[in-house]
This record gives sequence, C-alpha cells and structure tokens, in this order.
Amino acid sequence: MSEPAESRITATPAAREAIARLRAARGEPVMFVQSGGCCAGSVPMCFPLGEFIVGDVDVLLGDIDGCPFYIDKRLDEAWHQDVFVLDVAEGEAEDFSLGAGENLHFVTVSDACRMP
Repeated sequence: MSEPAESRITATPAAREAIARLRAARGEPVMFVQSGGCCAGSVPMCFPLGEFIVGDVDVLLGDIDGCPFYIDKRLDEAWHQDVFVLDVAEGEAEDFSLGAGENLHFVTVSDACRMP
C-alpha cells in the first residue's frame, strides 16, 4: 500500500457531517475504499475501520477526519486526478457499504467521474 506525500482526498460539508454521524453511532472511525470493480462506478465503499483488508494494489489518498480513503492503484492511474472529493447523494448505499444517512450514500467526485 502506498502512502500519500500529501492528502489527495477532501470532503464536502455534507460528507463530513455524514462521517461524524457514522462515527458517533458506531463509536469508531470508518474507512473508504474506491475499488476498480465494474459495478460501483464512482461510489466508494464505506466500512468500519479495518474491516476491508488493503494490500499492494491499494493507494492511500489520505484521510477525512481520521477516516482513511483508499483507491485501487490501477483506477488511480487511469483517473489520474490530483484531488478527489467525497460527497453524498440520494439513494441507498451499495451492497456491503455503510450508508451516509437515511436514503444517502457516499460518492466520489472528480473530473474523471463527471458527465460531459
């Protein structure tokens, strides 16, 4: 796993509020993983801290309020973004991901994820 020279992840106020609520409800930090999978697109997965085992194919972009954010190395190279932004959007969380609140899920925002 690669360590960032400086953080390449930031978050909107809405995402920070959602993280604070999750931390308060769970009593522990969470972690985010932006995988290179085929189905999730720009939707990062949110897990209790340590529940997802990161490895050599994962890059640590930085952390948001003590919660680390990882991205698959190949996806990071393909998107080649200087900074990613964590936000929330309407709709339920994907699969095993923790939600960002009632009918909310986390999303990653970058130029590579925007529609033309």
